[in-house]
Amino acid sequence: MTTATLSPLRDRLGLPTTTGRNRLVGAHLIDSLGTGLVLAFTLVYFARSTGLGIAAIGAAVTTARLLALPTAIGVGPLIDRYGARVVAAGGNALSAVAFGGYLLAGQLWQIVLVCLLAQIGHVAYWTSSTGLVVLAAAEGERTRWFALVQTLRNTGMGLGGALGALLVGDGGTGGLRLLVVLNAASYVVATALLATWRPGAAPAADAPAAAEPAAAPGGYLTVLRDRRYLLLVAVNLTFVFGSMILSMLLAVYVTEGLHREAWLAGTLLVLNGLQVVLTGSVVAGRLERFRATRVIAAASLVNALAFTLFAAVAATPGWAVVTGLYAAMFVYNLAETMATPFREELSVAFADPALRGRYLAVYQLSWNLGQAVAPGLLTLLLSRGPALPWLFLLLLSLLAVPGLLKLERMR
Repeated sequence: MTTATLSPLRDRLGLPTTTGRNRLVGAHLIDSLGTGLVLAFTLVYFARSTGLGIAAIGAAVTTARLLALPTAIGVGPLIDRYGARVVAAGGNALSAVAFGGYLLAGQLWQIVLVCLLAQIGHVAYWTSSTGLVVLAAAEGERTRWFALVQTLRNTGMGLGGALGALLVGDGGTGGLRLLVVLNAASYVVATALLATWRPGAAPAADAPAAAEPAAAPGGYLTVLRDRRYLLLVAVNLTFVFGSMILSMLLAVYVTEGLHREAWLAGTLLVLNGLQVVLTGSVVAGRLERFRATRVIAAASLVNALAFTLFAAVAATPGWAVVTGLYAAMFVYNLAETMATPFREELSVAFADPALRGRYLAVYQLSWNLGQAVAPGLLTLLLSRGPALPWLFLLLLSLLAVPGLLKLERMR
């Protein structure tokens, strides 16, 4: 098949040019595969391998994540000085060490230490990942690259989660230890792929955007004075809260709020993964001719519809609950595929290239803050009524729309 026939097909699928970038694609996929392997089994692993109580282990993991909150701020200057590729590779290498340490952790302080290292590595990689897209993307293809990264992430995490469930199915510690070993190995491979990838003709190769700190006066103060970027970060926070339903709200809403079986929540998560993987790039390709702010605003309204449907399910007759949940999940997934690549595109487009690492670090903070606050807030609202967390998310989605329209007018 010739290039001439491949190019229109690639355009219809909304895919970017990946020639010479296969190692980056592989690194993203393998990193997400490793994340999926242990995402749902960290607490189970330490409970079975140490004999410690689940409450104490949960407190240790929470402590580690709280201690890691400032990581993005420290990573930003490193990206500006050494480049996104070097920092991302270092983050993966640290994750490999951390998960190797899981095998040796037997006391609470050791659990805090290895989970802290793993979280620092995770944040370092994902703070740098947007910069990797800048290095890889050909002219006019950044949005497609962000959609591809989203697809790779969902694919990898889905496959990793399925493999993880298979390995721990016997109920013993052997499968869990194998899970940890495979996860550490995946990060070693991802590190090697990034370390040996050369961006070539991509923008500015892998040179850092500016010297540190003399060529980038102001540092984080410059970012904090950028009102447009801070508004973008605030808008992104509304989507971060919405994204947390997958890991923190959906299962407990289905089982405790609606008194349905847990497998139903599992099928909704599968629907999310399949829909994003199969349609993410196509949707991004169809929407790339529109303004990014308008696409994200439309996605906020679609999210608002999804959260309205989720809330309404609590008051529907029993026979309509399952249909209502699947309809709400389909609409929610559509909003995700619409918004994610365009939000990431704006996070780069609005950043000063000389301070891109610091800008992306502040953007990453919206994720860190949302992930820290959302579990407690959403479950508190759910305890007061099954519809309350959805109404809260509905309000956030509606508030994002005027913020996005204001972004268009700011320079």
